Amino acid sequence: MARARRERLRRPLIAVALTAGVLLATPAAEGAAGARPAPDASWVDDRLAAMTLEEKVGQLFVTYAYGATADTTSPQDVERNREWLGVDNGAQAIERYHLGGVIYFTWSDNLADPAQVAGLSNGLQRAALDQDPGVPLLITTDQEHGVVTRLGEPATRFPGNMALGASARPEDAREAARIAGNELRAVGITMNHAPVADVNVNPANPVIGVRSFSGDPELAAELTAAQVTGAQAGEAGVVASAKHFPGHGDTSVDSHAGLPVITHTLQEWRAIDAPPFRAAVEAGTGSIMSGHLQFPELDPTGAPATLSEPIMTGLLREELGYDGVVITDSLGMAGVRESYPDAEVPVRALQAGVDLLLMPPDLEVAHGAVLDAVASGELTEERIDESVRRVLTLKWERGIVEDPFADPEMVDEVVGSEEHRAAALDITGRTTTLVTNEDGALPLAADGRSVLVTGAGQGPVAGLAERVSARNATATAHPAGTDPDPEAVAPAVAAAEGHDTVVVVTSNARANPGQAALVDALRATGKPVVTLSTDVPYDIAHYPRAEAHLALYSTVPVALDAAAAVLFGERDPVGTLPVTIPSADPSGPELYPIGHGLGYP
Repeated sequence: MARARRERLRRPLIAVALTAGVLLATPAAEGAAGARPAPDASWVDDRLAAMTLEEKVGQLFVTYAYGATADTTSPQDVERNREWLGVDNGAQAIERYHLGGVIYFTWSDNLADPAQVAGLSNGLQRAALDQDPGVPLLITTDQEHGVVTRLGEPATRFPGNMALGASARPEDAREAARIAGNELRAVGITMNHAPVADVNVNPANPVIGVRSFSGDPELAAELTAAQVTGAQAGEAGVVASAKHFPGHGDTSVDSHAGLPVITHTLQEWRAIDAPPFRAAVEAGTGSIMSGHLQFPELDPTGAPATLSEPIMTGLLREELGYDGVVITDSLGMAGVRESYPDAEVPVRALQAGVDLLLMPPDLEVAHGAVLDAVASGELTEERIDESVRRVLTLKWERGIVEDPFADPEMVDEVVGSEEHRAAALDITGRTTTLVTNEDGALPLAADGRSVLVTGAGQGPVAGLAERVSARNATATAHPAGTDPDPEAVAPAVAAAEGHDTVVVVTSNARANPGQAALVDALRATGKPVVTLSTDVPYDIAHYPRAEAHLALYSTVPVALDAAAAVLFGERDPVGTLPVTIPSADPSGPELYPIGHGLGYP
């Protein structure tokens, strides 16, 4: 029975009826009321011809609505929707604005559990299909895994891109994306704003970091292509959206809060930033997301890339040869709002070559601005048609027109299945990187020793201690805080006295110097100290060198499982550094190159 249901996910069941010679395709969960004519080769032309200008413009917007259901009556959600969209719920927003897509977040009450998400998706798709001209939605989210994970437990969790870069295995990246895509599609999500294709060459990058596969453009390109292929595999896949073009990897500014300026020349862009996006294009990515980034050497006007015709059309469309859907990053971010009023931004983005406009800060203003631009001649209706055609083609080619609904009977079979979780553990086990190991400090002997686990993050510290205790060891969890002051360091030092080994969990030590003070004080006790970074692997440059150092790249449960297995020698550490670790002193030498990683004898 389970195998049969998995096969149904791979080849979604469509109830077929012949009525007056017309083929009707009805998802099993929807019944006759949800029946729609099966699309043929002329579907895109027919829908485009049937649309009013207002309906066409609506297809270019993707935004969020509050609520766990499409027709929510929750007073809190209704109040927030009225303030945000001028309507009560998502179904009414679709009717009013003819939206092309929606995006889900936990904070907008969209993602409580898989069954609820499937119901929400089906309700929103019904609302879209029940109005003329009957075009299904792109239902989207950001399921990058690692630090950006929207659909949580019981969905299968992976440690994120940089961990996959540490395994350096395209087959692992492909399988992780395939599993993520299958689980998203099972709950009705049809587009994933992933993979991150940025090449993280700046250790001070505050917003990309472990979201990037690597600082090596070739490795990042190989894994980006693998994830695009995996995400879009088969009928149960989703639309992949490689981001953030033209490349967010060499910045020390978060585009959510400001406009990053990247000084790469055109030649440097082609060598560093472009390869993963070129690989995504060649792999057939359904979408590419723009970044709100200023590249003066690529566009001397200083316009953010999202609003730059030389970048979005000249480089992406013409040089890379991409003719698919381009979506903006959120138009509510500071990086695109610093120099232009909100009514200008969507018009400039369309003029630059973008197709989908994500999360404008005022949807009514943005929608009206595009209509006004067509009326004034600033935009032509032919230009609108060009983007709408791309969006409709994407929906048709990715099977969203044929099968827009989630099958509620499949949700529990697919989301977080034993098969998927086993694959996640297997893949993650190849990512843990042993950076240093003085005098064979690792692996630890399972000899009943006592281990103190301390450092940053209550969850990771407690989770690792629990896993250590599951071996032949006694573990004490002592969280010391993200940036411990002397009053927090002293109790950790005192606790170390009663233990044989100390494991210190660190996270972004560059920005939290108290972590270095903690490691230094614990080393002074004379106890063997193992440091373990759970975010960017650059931490080791920012505190005193301990007896051994492991890089995990994540705090998800499977990453902690893999770490405990490596600590006790149940697994060999086979991960290698996907980025170069420089000295904390800018003038100092490189500490560890890309590809560095130790194993056990």
